[in-house]
Amino acid sequence: MNKEYEPDWDQPSLQSHVVAAEPKAAPSGAKQIVTIRLDVDMLDWFKAAGPGYQTRINQVLREHMDAQRTAELEGN
Repeated sequence: MNKEYEPDWDQPSLQSHVVAAEPKAAPSGAKQIVTIRLDVDMLDWFKAAGPGYQTRINQVLREHMDAQRTAELEGN
């Protein structure tokens, strides 16, 4: 696992004491099946955190997208 970045879902103390918020979904809630090529080590890292790795990858991508959108709005 990546020791430099330990997301909330990897923190056992948080998992046992805090009910995790539902990941943000697209406004419509719709999901689309896609094929994506990922580096093997990165995919292994997400899978090592347990079931739900696809949801976690989606959540990380959504957070990045939201941050980029916020940065774009602040830049204009």
